[in-house]
Amino acid sequence: MTDRALSFDVVADQYDSGRPGYPPALFDAVEELSGRPLRGARVLDVGAGTGIATRLLRARGAEVIAVEPGPGMAARLRRTQPDTPLVRGFGDALPLADASVDLMTYAQSWHWTDPARSVPEALRVLRPGGALALWWNVSDADVPWVAAQDERLRRLGGGGAHGSGGHRAEGLPDDLPRVRRELRWTRTVPLDLHLTNLGSHSLFRLIGEEATAACLAGERAELLKVFPDGLVEEAYTVQLIVTLRPPASSGNWGPSSEA
Repeated sequence: MTDRALSFDVVADQYDSGRPGYPPALFDAVEELSGRPLRGARVLDVGAGTGIATRLLRARGAEVIAVEPGPGMAARLRRTQPDTPLVRGFGDALPLADASVDLMTYAQSWHWTDPARSVPEALRVLRPGGALALWWNVSDADVPWVAAQDERLRRLGGGGAHGSGGHRAEGLPDDLPRVRRELRWTRTVPLDLHLTNLGSHSLFRLIGEEATAACLAGERAELLKVFPDGLVEEAYTVQLIVTLRPPASSGNWGPSSEA
């Protein structure tokens, strides 16, 4: 999993400037499903990348420790959030003490782990009653221009840049209860920023600089037909999964039902 987890390291600045954040409703849902406020909670943000989710968790009052394996991503996080504790590591082998955090978050990063190792690690590091929260921004393919763009990208590289999200919780044990939420939201950004976001996806690490430049030029032309003012309304669905470590007296891990 190491090579995959480091795959975005070479585009850390582009990733940080272009990728979307998350809506306030996501953090409201994390608080609701974990059963505690973020303010004052000790949170481990695993696969923190450049710290997009880390910033937002801290803005809600959480005491966040960021975990990131990539040197480029970690360097960007250190520059922009120098007072955030940062440790280098992977979710498969966390350099933290047992029962030491209230909440563990994976923003866009759970699928880079080996669940056979990362689930026991989460159980080890979470305090009794603590929560594991996994989430992903997925481009909303119900929006026509998003679906059209994804189809063009699939023709280019055999796979789109907008993850479908259907596999996102793959590898969680079948007997691990979980609660799911889906939250739709949008952001409006200049076309150049949308292309920065698009170009940070892994597809463009595979096809090379010349093909990337040609693709992004083509996307600029196509999107100006839809957004002639040069402002792109990106549409997302945040897919959230939360499960709980039971209190010390309980033998089952997770919420009592899936919603």
